[in-house]
Amino acid sequence: PVSSGINGSAIENFSCVIYNISLMNCTWQAGKDAPGDTQYFLYWKNSRYDDVMECELYIKDENGRNTGCRFQNVRIETEKAYFLMNGSSKDSLIQFYDEYIELYKIEILTPPLNVIVNCTGDSAGCIITWQAPLTSHVENIKCFQYEISIQNK
Repeated sequence: PVSSGINGSAIENFSCVIYNISLMNCTWQAGKDAPGDTQYFLYWKNSRYDDVMECELYIKDENGRNTGCRFQNVRIETEKAYFLMNGSSKDSLIQFYDEYIELYKIEILTPPLNVIVNCTGDSAGCIITWQAPLTSHVENIKCFQYEISIQNK
């Protein structure tokens, strides 16, 4: 689609992150040439089979302009999610912004669970065990790679 409106009025620096398994925060900045009264509205679609949803809870700046959004109960699907940002101003048309994002790439995983360290006094060393972190989409725990940083006192 062709985006009509003032050049430079679409949002910039769009970014999303998923954390705590099912929460997602998205943030953006107003377009550098957007009029001062421009308000932005975020819509997204998790998969082609889902309905388009508007942001549930906008994050506003000091001027009341929407600059972020919080989502709950986010599911990570196998296909890319679609994000669309519309803008409105009483003075002019605002360009839209859209992007497809693979949600698994923006997830911050929780730490491993039940980390246990057993050290013996002899030269056998230590045994460290843990369980895979909770995630909404990884079914095979062999997909995880871990790095252990051991620091001696």
